Amino acid sequence: MKLSVVIPAYNEAARLPQTLHDACRWLDDRLDAADLFDAYELLVVDDGSSDSTVAEVERLRADYPRLALLQQGENRGKGAAVRRGMLAVDGDIRLFMDADHSTHIQELAKGWPLLRDGADVVIGSRQHKQSDIVQHQSWLRESMGKCFNRMMRGMTGITLLDTQCGFKLFTAEAAETLFAKQKTEGFSFDVELIYLAQQAGMRVEEIPVRWINESNSRVRMLIDPIHMAADIARIRRWHGNEKV
Repeated sequence: MKLSVVIPAYNEAARLPQTLHDACRWLDDRLDAADLFDAYELLVVDDGSSDSTVAEVERLRADYPRLALLQQGENRGKGAAVRRGMLAVDGDIRLFMDADHSTHIQELAKGWPLLRDGADVVIGSRQHKQSDIVQHQSWLRESMGKCFNRMMRGMTGITLLDTQCGFKLFTAEAAETLFAKQKTEGFSFDVELIYLAQQAGMRVEEIPVRWINESNSRVRMLIDPIHMAADIARIRRWHGNEKV
């Protein structure tokens, strides 16, 4: 089984190198142990960064030969970067995770058995009763997140407790089906993917995660939630009666 890991990055020169060090070392250990997969690739998709993100990734490639880089010509959004990466890789299992490593790649070990047992998609959930939230977001951010989740569930019928955790696993078949249909290029792309999976009758499982809040969030208060609400309306319009 080959694993593909996709990390979207936009102006992540400060945070990404440590994430790549930690992720590659953990993946190499698991590869040596041959207890999860027998091959892997880690692809960073740079979303038009204006800092030294690309240079940092290129520098690290000398130490980690399974690390690769794909560049977007311009900044298009997290959803666009993840979609391009997930369709570019060829692993039997495909994971996308955040550049800040707020959810550690080792949580992969929890999701892998569910995929082997027939799940199509496995998502990390900060709201799972067994999750370990080491450092919470601010009260305002957590409150806005809960409001967004209630609105999203009411508009889409999704019952999952946390659609926005940046740690999601897919079988190759599920990834190729869902990302080929995904249109949202901003932060709401997670909702669209889960909505599409629901429409297709795919089996989606949630796992508890150990999660550490990164204070330099890319989500802008007030502005992005408004855009995300509009995205959800578009997602329903695009896919409401669609058979995936």
